[in-house]
Amino acid sequence: MNRIFVICCFLLTLGISTSCLDSTLDNQEIKLITAEEMKSILELEDVQLIDVRTPKEYEGGYISNAQNIDFMSPTFDEDITRLDKDKPVILYCKSGGRSSKCAKKMKDAGFKKIYDLKGGISQWKFAEETLIQ
Repeated sequence: MNRIFVICCFLLTLGISTSCLDSTLDNQEIKLITAEEMKSILELEDVQLIDVRTPKEYEGGYISNAQNIDFMSPTFDEDITRLDKDKPVILYCKSGGRSSKCAKKMKDAGFKKIYDLKGGISQWKFAEETLIQ
């Protein structure tokens, strides 16, 4: 009876620690961030800032130092191969939908650290000089 109890406790502990480890890894690969967190990351880390909207949307205003890689472009998969997979990436679109899909695609392509701006550029509420118009 004691052996069964010890084995059950071991299996339960193993199952809990494994499931926690898996969810931690997923959260490390794609992290949804607020505009405030993004500002801090831009100041502290050397990141690749990617605007995944169309070129027309990009021309209407973008966050300073962002490069435009249109998620809807037929060359998107090829375009992201030019980025450094080991360097953190911050993605944004208009409201968060496209950047979320893009983040999953980039994770599958092997990017290590991906940040996704929650709410997109419409949530970017910082100094006017950071938004090119």
